[in-house]
Amino acid sequence: MVTRDEVLPYLNTVDFPAMKEDIVREAEKLGAPEQVLKALRGMPPVDYRNKNEVLRSAKTEIAEETDAEKAVKARDHKHQRVAEYLRSS
Repeated sequence: MVTRDEVLPYLNTVDFPAMKEDIVREAEKLGAPEQVLKALRGMPPVDYRNKNEVLRSAKTEIAEETDAEKAVKARDHKHQRVAEYLRSS
């Protein structure tokens, strides 16, 4: 798993809002290492409004969600397209 600090430099030139494909393409153009590209490719195919949305969606080492935050997302139907690694078993 990559860290936020490893992904962040490859998002500086992305023109937000951006689709997942555009973000991955920009990271490839900037020479991102394979583990960063893999994290970005694992994101859901939606529009991302800013770097923070990308960092939350990409497979990066971040703080775990609390049970309350997970419950709120489960009730919010606009967040149903969740990356597979974020789904509970």
